[in-house]
Amino acid sequence: MRADSRSPESLFDDAETPSTVIVDVLIPLALDIAYSYKVPTGLTLAVGDVVHVPLAARETIGVVWETRTGAATSNLKAVIGKADAPSLRPHLREFVDWVARYTLAPRGLVLRMVLRAPEIERNERIAMGVRLVGAPPQRMTPARQRVLAILDDGLLRSKRDLCDKAGVSAAVIDGLIDEGTLVPEPMPKAPVAPLPDPDFTKTIFSEAQSQAVDALIHAAQQNTSSILLLEGVTGSGKTEVYFEAVAETLRSGRQSLILMPEIALTGQFLDRFEKRFGVRPAEWHSGISGRRREKIFAALASGEAKVIAGARSALFLPYANLGLIIVDEEHETAYKQEDGVNYHARDMAVVRGRLENAPVILASATPSIESRVNAKARRYLYVKLPERHGGRAMPVIATIDMREDAPAKTKFLSPRLVGEIKETIARGEQALLYLNRRGYAPLTLCRHCGHRFQCPNCTTWLVEHRFRRALMCHHCGHVERRPETCPSCSTEDSLAACGPGVERLQEEVAEQFSEARALVLSSDMPGGIERLRREIEAVASGEFSIVIGTQLIAKGHHFPYLSLVGVVDADLGLTSGDPRAAERTFQMLGQVTGRAGRGHTAGRALLQSYDPEHPVIRALVSGDAERFYREEIAQREAAGLPPFGRLASLIISANERLPAESHARALKRVADPPAGVTVLGPAEAPIAVIRGRHRFRILVKTERSVPFQIYLKEWLARAPKPTGNVRVEVDIDPQSFY
Repeated sequence: MRADSRSPESLFDDAETPSTVIVDVLIPLALDIAYSYKVPTGLTLAVGDVVHVPLAARETIGVVWETRTGAATSNLKAVIGKADAPSLRPHLREFVDWVARYTLAPRGLVLRMVLRAPEIERNERIAMGVRLVGAPPQRMTPARQRVLAILDDGLLRSKRDLCDKAGVSAAVIDGLIDEGTLVPEPMPKAPVAPLPDPDFTKTIFSEAQSQAVDALIHAAQQNTSSILLLEGVTGSGKTEVYFEAVAETLRSGRQSLILMPEIALTGQFLDRFEKRFGVRPAEWHSGISGRRREKIFAALASGEAKVIAGARSALFLPYANLGLIIVDEEHETAYKQEDGVNYHARDMAVVRGRLENAPVILASATPSIESRVNAKARRYLYVKLPERHGGRAMPVIATIDMREDAPAKTKFLSPRLVGEIKETIARGEQALLYLNRRGYAPLTLCRHCGHRFQCPNCTTWLVEHRFRRALMCHHCGHVERRPETCPSCSTEDSLAACGPGVERLQEEVAEQFSEARALVLSSDMPGGIERLRREIEAVASGEFSIVIGTQLIAKGHHFPYLSLVGVVDADLGLTSGDPRAAERTFQMLGQVTGRAGRGHTAGRALLQSYDPEHPVIRALVSGDAERFYREEIAQREAAGLPPFGRLASLIISANERLPAESHARALKRVADPPAGVTVLGPAEAPIAVIRGRHRFRILVKTERSVPFQIYLKEWLARAPKPTGNVRVEVDIDPQSFY
């Protein structure tokens, strides 16, 4: 033990100094450290409590991360008070710390994702009801008789409901209250999320499905951390299978989280859940109102809400007893957040499941390479559904070689595809045209002088949206009206749309199939989420003969009348420099072609391509997914790319090009990569300017055995600090390279 060198007098002074409780509070800001505050006399706090604290000249909230006892000092500010919000449980606090360490994000920024719901308790109006308790009134009227007859069962009813049923005014009810015949009482609060019934309906499963159900139920019963990859072809009944794991978790009294890439658009999923469990699950996504979010937040923390279906942010909610996590369409890029904290919800779901001792089910018809490799290495339990439910056949897929079967000039649908669509709608079936390009055209230029319309804030072309008569940037949101004359040479009627978007396809469809009712499904059409939900329901009920859609149409929808899928540009995405380009194209086209033939009609798909011999196109046509996965995995392994190696991207940006480039080069000079680490760049980003900020990228590639985060943290610590408006953003496991 180290000898204490202080004088006896100072030791005596310490003994007289009163001690106080000190708490270290983590603030939901871009801060990695917790601030210390003293706890006022009479206030009791525990680790995890949400508190009000002073920060500089304002008041904010934070979470108690640690408590200790120490000598009272004058420079410590005091906690203002405890907030009316659920305390953060140990597993959630550990999750915050883990995500921050892995992503190299400040802990406070991760905590901000947990505390996005405002404080729970407000002065909310209490709904009042009335109950029959006293003697009949001295004066009886027909109206009063009707009221008393309804209340004769002794039940509590709201005044509004009673007025409607008895056909009386509120004054009649008030008069009976004044006479003591009725007594007002607070109405019980409606549950935020009604309890799903695990035995509401019984699903009949095939033999293959039953085996999968058994594996998932066994995992749910163990109350331990495990990871299962549920791979099933489109239409194989993956959802109904994993519902049985939800049912088993409900029977154990624990909570289930179902993550979905496009929860705001999945009305069909909610209907299927209600059919199985009698009620809908709670929802969590950007379309949920603030007050509703507060109630769900509290219901999950108390354990009242048992099942929630949510977007990636639902992973950070304060579950009381999380017993199951399902990541539906686990391959989807929408699970990657690329602003603020750069995290992948699929990977973080695996971490949270481990911390909560809960199984994690990853479900997909076209799993990610990472999940396939983990299943092959037996880190994940592999459960496969190789056939469609009910004996339905997979769609027959063929290519249309656009070099030999070219569309007419200024058209984009080949004669063969046009003929197939005509035959399909003549039989009363539906056709889907898929093109992953929003708007009317990706580029507008002047035929006279060559002027191209570019975003003033980004190095990207403006996308023409003819329905809105606007030119838009899909990166920063810039919008400008499409002019009648060229702004460069002032020539009239010289502006030409180059390339097709879904709106332009709709024009061609209207011209070629004038009698057919057609619909464009795209996320940027006016009307928002609710309109999209209504339109998807209308497609499912057969109201439209031709559907034109972007990638959102491929995400788990069930259209029983759809028999033909036409992919307008199957090559789109295959020519990019993204190392995941082939995988993503295979997944997207596999998903969209899988929309065909899910009802009682056989399905088929036609892929328009200028390179029909490409390995991705060949794999889709042959149905040999295993060959594609083998070849893609072998290429990744040979190149040391994920999941066999690690990647991190450093994006250096500034309001001007020179400071961004200078800081990027200064970073590279002190990289000092050890063995097993390669630092590439800096290079100007493919989209060099976004939102007015010039961007350079450094890519770090390492072997799996390298302590990745430690190296990056040490490198950034010794690097020169950004000055002015220069920013450095770290993206661990990047999913996009624009």
